This record gives sequence, C-alpha cells and structure tokens, in this order.
Amino acid sequence: MHPDHDLATGPAVPGVPKRDPILVADDISRSFGGITAVDVQHVEIPRHAITALIGPNGAGKTTLFNLLSGFDRPNSGSWQFNGRALAGVPAFKSARMGQVRTFQLTKVLQRLTVLESMKLGATGQKGESLLFSVLPFLWRRQEREIEQRALELLERFRLLDKKDDFSASLSGGQRKLLEMARALMTEPEFVLLDEPMAGVNPALVQSLLEHVLNLKQQGMTVLFVEHDMHMVRHIADWVVVMAEGRVVAEGPLDEVMRNEAVIDAYLGSHLDQDIGVITGRYDEEGNRVG
Repeated sequence: MHPDHDLATGPAVPGVPKRDPILVADDISRSFGGITAVDVQHVEIPRHAITALIGPNGAGKTTLFNLLSGFDRPNSGSWQFNGRALAGVPAFKSARMGQVRTFQLTKVLQRLTVLESMKLGATGQKGESLLFSVLPFLWRRQEREIEQRALELLERFRLLDKKDDFSASLSGGQRKLLEMARALMTEPEFVLLDEPMAGVNPALVQSLLEHVLNLKQQGMTVLFVEHDMHMVRHIADWVVVMAEGRVVAEGPLDEVMRNEAVIDAYLGSHLDQDIGVITGRYDEEGNRVG
C-alpha cells in the first residue's frame, strides 16, 4: 500500500490533483431522460495504485466507469489517458493505447472455449490486415505468440486445465478470473475492473484479491467499481466516493468513511452492509461483527 496521501498533492478533497495521474477527467456529465446520472467536475486517477470507485446504489459510479472506459458517451466533458484525449474514443481503440476493462462474458464468448475466448482478447492481430493475409508465415508466428501468451495467463490464473472447456461451463468465480486474464492479453497499463467480486464464491475471494494486487506489483494501474467493502478495505490505495452523480469524497478508505458527506450518502440509502463498514462493525478480516 502507498502511504496515506502519498498519491495526492494536497489534502484529500474531491478533485485533488495527483502526483502522477494516469487519467484526468473534467466536467463529465451524463443524463438519461432528463435525469443527471453523472456530474463530475474533476477527478484524477493515480498511476501505479489501486483506486476503488464506491457509493450507494444510484450514485452514478457505474455510469462514470462506463464513460471513462469508452462503453458510453457523455453529454459533455473531456478526459485524458497518459495525456491523450479519450472522450469519444471507443473501447477497442483505447485498448490499443493501453487502457482496458473487464466485461461480463457475453453469450457469444460463452459459446467459445476458454482458450478461444482468451485469443479473441488480443487486439491488433496481424492476420486481420491485407498485407499479412498474403504473407501467412508472419501471422502464423503471431498466432503462436498469442496462443503462448494465452496459455501463460491461464496458468497464472489457474485456469489452464479448463482451456478446452466452454466458457459457459465455468463457475462465477472462474468467469471473473477469465475476464481478468482476457483483459491482460493486450498487456495494458491501466486495467478497469467492473465489480470483480460480484457472483464470486467466498472460497475464491482471496485468490481474486491476490490477482488484483499482482496487477499493481507488475506495474499496472487499477480502477475498480465495487460493492464488496471487504475487497475495498484490503486492496484499495485510494477511494473515490460518489453520491447523486457527484464525487463527494476521496482519499484513504478509513478517512473517507469518517467523512460526514459519505456517512450521509450511505445512511440515506439504507444499505445495512455499507453502514456497518462506516460505523466500524467489521473486524480486521472484513467480517461483520455487529
């Protein structure tokens, strides 16, 4: 973990500049049917750290996550990844720039084997271009390299013995592992994880936590949306809290959970589990104790 505030240039308030941001967003807004889901003036994501995006239901965190990862378009706003404008850039293009997110395995992917799903995760394959289609020895070599990378990642995520199984046959936790492994096929700098703990068997939770921490140890930056406060408590270096479409607090978890705006946001949403975290009714392992 980074020391508290080591990531920011000043006090932990909404929009605080970071010492080395990988992503900077300004004036992001998104409305649905006249209702503003996101209205974020400024937010920066620190490089080489794990940032959690949290908030009560309806806070706008998933909408902001979808905007930043290129899966939705804002009504207004701009953001830069490594200093390059990303607003309006589709997800497949941002993946080539080094930013990639996990997404739930679609019906199409579920009909593929685990290894086929992994190979489809590699972008910019040479076999797609006309030149390389007439020089097959070049793309065949790349195909071998892609397969080798896929097999190495499957081994790291303990899915190698499933490589010939259909993706649809995997358990919820194994699917999460496959989503994460697929995202790494492009060797990204910035990995966005969409609720990595959703639908995961408790037996796999620790393994998933270790895999996310490993991403940081390998030099990647991680941003994740999560309801599971156990995960946030154990791996997040920095926490951004949203409520009613805005960032109401950010900083180290223990600090933001003492913030009155955060307590008000969660109490107003009647989420017992989250209130339990705020009021400290969890032990060191993240287990509810009251």
